Amino acid sequence: MAATANLTLSITRHIEAPRNLVWRCWTDNDLIKKWFVPKPWYLAEADMDVRSGGRMNMVIAGPEGERVESDGCFLKVLPETRLVFTDAYTEGFMPRPQHFMTGVVDLSDAADSTTQMIWSARHATAETRQQHLDMNFEQGWNAAADQLNELAKSLNS
Repeated sequence: MAATANLTLSITRHIEAPRNLVWRCWTDNDLIKKWFVPKPWYLAEADMDVRSGGRMNMVIAGPEGERVESDGCFLKVLPETRLVFTDAYTEGFMPRPQHFMTGVVDLSDAADSTTQMIWSARHATAETRQQHLDMNFEQGWNAAADQLNELAKSLNS
């Protein structure tokens, strides 16, 4: 258990919107494009089938024309509560030869119709964990969470 914990990176954030709206921001192809990647990068494409075994395919684009394609699969979907996804598999649980991480998003109700979100990235090796840290995991995901917070709040008004 301790070895696994050492390979996991996490942030906990308070989102100022009800859980159903935060869930929509995570699972709607159009909404996720508005917040998932910290600016000036952006999510150019999102093609998700949000169910266990369903696809989670994305294209991240950079300000100088960079493109990073990421094909993955949802492992577990508990509506408005938990998403588990990975790039270790593609749609239908088809294995990929190389992978980076498994993502886990846990949502729970907080005070005043707001949401606590715990976002974790689980890595198979210390090297991929370090690579994620070197990509500014905490800074990047906190910036994306700020964007998520603003979007979810706007849906609530």
